[in-house]
Amino acid sequence: MNDRPALDKRKALILATVVYEYINTAEPVGSVTLTQKYNLGVSSATIRNEMAELETLGYLVQPHTSAGRIPSDTGYRTFVDHLMQPEPLAEMDARQIRAQFREASRELDGVIDQATRLLSGLSRNVAIAIAPSRDTHAFKHVQLLWLSARTSLIVIVTSMGVAAQELVEWKTDVEADQLTHLSNALNAVLGGKVMEDIAPASIDRVCDTISVAAEIRRALQTAFRNARRTDPQISAAGAQNLLDQPEFHDLRKLRSILRIVEEQKVLYDLIADDLAHPTNTPVVHIGAELGADEIAECSVVTVPYRFGDRGVGLLAILGPRRMPYGRLMSLAAGTAQSLGTYLDNVEIR
Repeated sequence: MNDRPALDKRKALILATVVYEYINTAEPVGSVTLTQKYNLGVSSATIRNEMAELETLGYLVQPHTSAGRIPSDTGYRTFVDHLMQPEPLAEMDARQIRAQFREASRELDGVIDQATRLLSGLSRNVAIAIAPSRDTHAFKHVQLLWLSARTSLIVIVTSMGVAAQELVEWKTDVEADQLTHLSNALNAVLGGKVMEDIAPASIDRVCDTISVAAEIRRALQTAFRNARRTDPQISAAGAQNLLDQPEFHDLRKLRSILRIVEEQKVLYDLIADDLAHPTNTPVVHIGAELGADEIAECSVVTVPYRFGDRGVGLLAILGPRRMPYGRLMSLAAGTAQSLGTYLDNVEIR
């Protein structure tokens, strides 16, 4: 964009109208169509000349010699950043979002899956959700449950529910009172701390005060390490929606996109930067900006959701470049806000 001259008012209007028309029809747009359907205040010949200039400048492309024109990545980017009118969340969509969260799961995994299915259904595209890293959860309590003299269960619970459960076989007999005493001591010292702030040395210091056996210490350290596991938890839904998009009637293109959706590591890498550097508004990545040839005909809208002071996750919508950007941005933002509010106000198991 920076190496292109600024568009004058007429070119900007014609570009915005071409993008709008193409989003709605999936058909290349010609000057006659614009003249007949929109009151642009100029002749068909003038529109044709302006469209030719927009093509020369890189904002439009002509897929076939005799066809009309469609937006390029630069055309879409200009539309999203400068020409598109913001769309408020439709009341019908808002009602559906509110209703969904009134009946949402109390399990973190369940809530994330429900939000993903909701967003894919409303957007008619692929929806993706990344759960907040466990490092950002607040520690609530640990329970060392005595099952027998040689068997115990370690359960670590955070602000987002059960983070780890470890069944442990002891080499020597362990008494129930000892485990209860250790649980109480750990909870008194560590309760309320963010998981990433609970260092192994903190656990050792508590163990030192009550002379805990080495194998119990090792089991505790393993359980806390597993509770802090930072592998991204990704949920995706709505891949079947792509079948309804004219762009993806070519099964080779569709297979490539579905492979990206199925390979969660690749999917995560596409949007990881938006999770690492969250903004307060939706972010749009268009075509080649995604950096993967397989989805060069797609766009992605991402928006973070928050719970508490530190937890950050991400919602995203993946669909064709010809997506209704304004509506999908408002949908993603509305769902993210409701998800964050739900996580803040409901006791997650």
